[in-house]
Amino acid sequence: MTATIPGYLTAQQAADHLGISIKTVYNLNGQHGDFPTPLHVGRTPLWPIDQLDAWRERHPARRRP
Repeated sequence: MTATIPGYLTAQQAADHLGISIKTVYNLNGQHGDFPTPLHVGRTPLWPIDQLDAWRERHPARRRP
């Protein structure tokens, strides 16, 4: 069962929200850059939506030619 907390997204939901793959979410999280730090509920990382949106504003999606 997936933990649900209002205002937070699972890795898959965060990936869908940002338009990236789940693998990229974990890679960005592991780089310790300015990607939001998740809240851990047990072993499940949950990312705050407002921080994901702020990160996306600083890092617009790349457009492919």
